[in-house]
Amino acid sequence: MKRNTMAKVLLWLAFSLPVLVHAQQNDAGKAGVQGPNLASVNVAVAVAGSNDLVFGKNADRSVPIASITKVMTALVVLESGAPLNEWLVFQKRHTPAAANAYSRIRIGSQMRRADVLRIALMSSENFAAYTLARSHPGGFDSFVEAMNAKAKALGMMGTRFVDPTGLSVENLSTAGDLVRLVNAAADYPEIKEYSTTDYFRGQFREPRYSLSFGNTNALVHRESWGVGLSKTGYLSEAGRCLVMISQMNGKAVVTVLLDSLGTRSPMGDAGRIKRWLDTGASGQVAKAARQYAEEKNAAYDAKVRSTTAALN
Repeated sequence: MKRNTMAKVLLWLAFSLPVLVHAQQNDAGKAGVQGPNLASVNVAVAVAGSNDLVFGKNADRSVPIASITKVMTALVVLESGAPLNEWLVFQKRHTPAAANAYSRIRIGSQMRRADVLRIALMSSENFAAYTLARSHPGGFDSFVEAMNAKAKALGMMGTRFVDPTGLSVENLSTAGDLVRLVNAAADYPEIKEYSTTDYFRGQFREPRYSLSFGNTNALVHRESWGVGLSKTGYLSEAGRCLVMISQMNGKAVVTVLLDSLGTRSPMGDAGRIKRWLDTGASGQVAKAARQYAEEKNAAYDAKVRSTTAALN
């Protein structure tokens, strides 16, 4: 057996042994181990630092990812080397937003790049993400190009970006690709800190005022989860989305949950994954969430068939 293959096997066994033992105790005679029942349509779970999945559900399907996009936005900002203490100007958009882009931030006001990045990550502030791209040393279009170049460099072959906010449904990725993105983002202490900030009072100038921002992931506020990186997202076409690194079964785990029905569904799925890794229990999902997933899967399958027929 090759060394890298052996390493993967040992990693999987080390992570999954408690699940296997529990499954053998409760499901004697059944072949294999049942994964968790989840509301999210597309899922990937991995040990932090590894791109090999412990569990996947439609993990290779390219779908809209809404504000999960901002993790890549943060990565490009930090890799650009632009100074974090520089004051950025919130300028009027040079192109219309693809969806509702309401913001409490006043056009013409200024904020330091570090704080703009913080509120983009923790509070999913769309005007902040736009301003980061608009203030990029190479300009807005160059920023989007850098997003796609970074995705390619990370091996995210099912991913495409057209804007830095996630307001466009044309921002696509797969759950498996997003594991790669989260692992890369975790190398930056700023992304880990900013994305898990509970509350923040942002200071602006010209004119001078302040605004309060809260984290969009409720699990960040719970110490028992040990959330080390977080980002939520929502568009009607993308459903409720969540990526994070948290403590599960004594390990740091990357969880990617895309396209859930309601605001609580990703949180519920995270809990079911945590229990599954700890005990092997698959859990239960509400009927409405199951129906939603069935309808979305049917729609995705129909789209694939239609595309295939058109190509033939």
